[in-house]
Amino acid sequence: MHVPDGFINAPVSVATGAVAAAAVAVSLRGARRELAGAAQGSGTGAERTAPLAGLVAAFIFAVQMLNFPVAAGTSGHLLGGALAAILVGPYTGVLCVSVVLLMQGVLFADGGLTALGVNITDMAIVTTVVAYALFRGLVKVLPRRRRSVTVASFVAALVSVPAAAVAFTALYALGGTADVPIGKVFAAMVGVHVLIGIGEAAITALTVGAVIAVRPDLVYGARGLTAPLELRTSPLAAPDGEPIAPLDEPAAVPAAASAAAPRRSVRRLWLAGLAAALVCAGGLSYYASASPDGLEKVAQDQGIAANAKHHAAKDSPLAGYSVKDITDPRLAGGLAGVIGVGATLAAGTGVFVVLRRRRSAGAGEAAAPAAERPTPEQV
Repeated sequence: MHVPDGFINAPVSVATGAVAAAAVAVSLRGARRELAGAAQGSGTGAERTAPLAGLVAAFIFAVQMLNFPVAAGTSGHLLGGALAAILVGPYTGVLCVSVVLLMQGVLFADGGLTALGVNITDMAIVTTVVAYALFRGLVKVLPRRRRSVTVASFVAALVSVPAAAVAFTALYALGGTADVPIGKVFAAMVGVHVLIGIGEAAITALTVGAVIAVRPDLVYGARGLTAPLELRTSPLAAPDGEPIAPLDEPAAVPAAASAAAPRRSVRRLWLAGLAAALVCAGGLSYYASASPDGLEKVAQDQGIAANAKHHAAKDSPLAGYSVKDITDPRLAGGLAGVIGVGATLAAGTGVFVVLRRRRSAGAGEAAAPAAERPTPEQV
């Protein structure tokens, strides 16, 4: 659903750019809290939550290269807003998808540069907000089980895609550059993106289910849903038949000892996620559907595509997800995918590392004056 330059006029593009900039600014503040909370809740440490968020961005980039057929002559691909929001939080999710869209627009000429605000508003903000709001509502009414998180993920992702199609239709009604009846655009966009939503839901549910099966503590949307372990004791019988009194309750573990307990490593999960992203982008992408995606198909059928403008980065060495001057299409596409995963991983991780450091520095500055104040005994 990457909107190219020329579909939406300049005033609406500028307005959506302002909306996107404001949403990213708010998300930067919110992501600091989410990343800090993830470090405390999972015990992974502040220095490891940022790479995990960066990995989510890289994984979304990779899976977006896997267009799947949804109808005759039409394909679809993951948008990723629901997946990111559930795995790392809604604010961090907006940033993850925004980083992906920026990398795609600048390096691969996918999605217009003047339409970047439109794409972030539609694919990062709308999908994330709609999906996470629905997800939270569902997990509150469903049984408090891990399976409920997967079910809620499926439904939230399914709804988020046609919601993005509705949002695009609204933007086109305000600033579309082609004289096309908006009712036709609405029916065509929503119809095809309901089908694409099924694929989005399947990918999201499978990914969330896989992570929650091995490390539920790392899934932002699953926080508070895992019941704590309970120590159960049963009376034992002595040789003479008299029951033995149950053992005393174990003493509470001191805070210092708890803090010194070894933390569960996330290295294996991180490496597995990176490997999956590289396989998707570097290998499986060669077998992706070559049919136009939902928006491209609707634009062709409704006469909107004629207004598309040449991308400013059309001469990029990676334009079209293929390395220029490499004649083997499999090698050219696979290498471009690997480069894209690496670039997105580096950019996403860099953003989140900076956020984590600023959060830690702010917390240290806030704590320092309190520590310097004299205690009543010192006065």
